[in-house]
Amino acid sequence: MNERPRIVFMGTPEFAVESLKKIMEKGYNVVGVVTAPDKPAGRGKKIKKSAVKEFAEKQGLKILQPANLKSEEFNKELQELNPDIQVVVAFRMLPEKVWKLPRKGTFNLHASLLPDYRGAAPINWAIINGETETGVTTFFIDDKIDTGKIILQKKIPLHMHENATQVHDKLKETGSDLVIETLELISNNKVNPIPQPDSKQPKKAPKLNKENTRINWNKNGKEIYNFIRGLSMYPGAWTEWITEDEPKKLIIYKASFIPEKHSLQPGEIIASKKEMKIAVPDGFILPEMLKLQGKKMMDIRSFLNGLKKKKNLKVL
Repeated sequence: MNERPRIVFMGTPEFAVESLKKIMEKGYNVVGVVTAPDKPAGRGKKIKKSAVKEFAEKQGLKILQPANLKSEEFNKELQELNPDIQVVVAFRMLPEKVWKLPRKGTFNLHASLLPDYRGAAPINWAIINGETETGVTTFFIDDKIDTGKIILQKKIPLHMHENATQVHDKLKETGSDLVIETLELISNNKVNPIPQPDSKQPKKAPKLNKENTRINWNKNGKEIYNFIRGLSMYPGAWTEWITEDEPKKLIIYKASFIPEKHSLQPGEIIASKKEMKIAVPDGFILPEMLKLQGKKMMDIRSFLNGLKKKKNLKVL
């Protein structure tokens, strides 16, 4: 191999840590790490560092935390690091003068099989849409979001029992290996990127928000089941628990689906001491782990034990 290139790593969440860790283990020359600024978090507004910063500090790496990626100060610091390659994993969109800086390019690791699931939440939407496989892609960054030339891809199967947290953990491992393979190709001038396939209607992965994480009980049971596991454990699929006082937010983290004919309206509930069945058009969703507004997460039996009544229950 040629002389180890000077690498700047850019990332923020725990998903990115595995790639940085693997780069360090392989002996690459990481000259700097760029991550999000510290910010207040939780009820006490205690200042919280990003997962990448916490790891980078333990490794004694130089850390940059720009609030503005276009600032002259940040760009000067970056130029002084003189990177040959920039590796981006779960970070912000970069300005052109940033991604064009390294002589060997800037590449990104994305948790989908591009061009499908471009966007902020590829893992979640692949599960929500009932895909049977997903994967990771490395590509050279260009001036649009997740559209650059593909370097490498690797597929993994998606199983019906897996939730987003489990798939996240599998993909961060698979992705970190792909980052190393990509670095090897670029370092040895053997990379041969190809344009992304021209897809007129690629599947999208928009950012998760209050509106698109709410359960629609009029959908069929399999769709709702996929929706719940696609948002578990974070941020969680939610609904409104209708009480005599006022509706409360109910997050369902884990559930099962049983197909069954019935005459109930979607959202109506049959509850006993052991289980709760929420009616959907083609059967019932059975919550297993859930959290009611103002309460902690609990299993379904604990939840039902705390109910004052078990009749005329409903979610919207």
